[in-house]
Amino acid sequence: MTWEHGAPGVLRLPSGRLVRGRGLGRPRPEGPVPSFALYLLGHEPPEVEWESRWIPWHDFRLPLDKPAFGVALREAWKRAEAERVELACHGGHGRTGTALACMAILDGVPADKAVSYVRANYAKRAVETPWQHRFVKRFH
Repeated sequence: MTWEHGAPGVLRLPSGRLVRGRGLGRPRPEGPVPSFALYLLGHEPPEVEWESRWIPWHDFRLPLDKPAFGVALREAWKRAEAERVELACHGGHGRTGTALACMAILDGVPADKAVSYVRANYAKRAVETPWQHRFVKRFH
């Protein structure tokens, strides 16, 4: 079961997969909980009742373990075909936007269009720093 299109923070990828991005610094949106979540934080995330992965990633920076990020993101992308997948950092813009843009590349969006795709379809402030932009363009 996937998210409902149009729900807060839900990005529709070109394949039709729906992925929710959010900031953990805000209350969890009403509605169903994720089946799987990828948490992008500089510290261990809080315990949750659903399956999750943690990628150490400090605010305004890049993932500390880029290969582990790639593996976890590919898992999230595959699972989003039939499950409710959530990507989240503290604010829901920089790290989450960067991860969503990389996921858009996995889904067929050209790397040089991925940031604008996520900004148009998820959040205008997604992907906050020049190095996050470069990371997205070089993601494969």
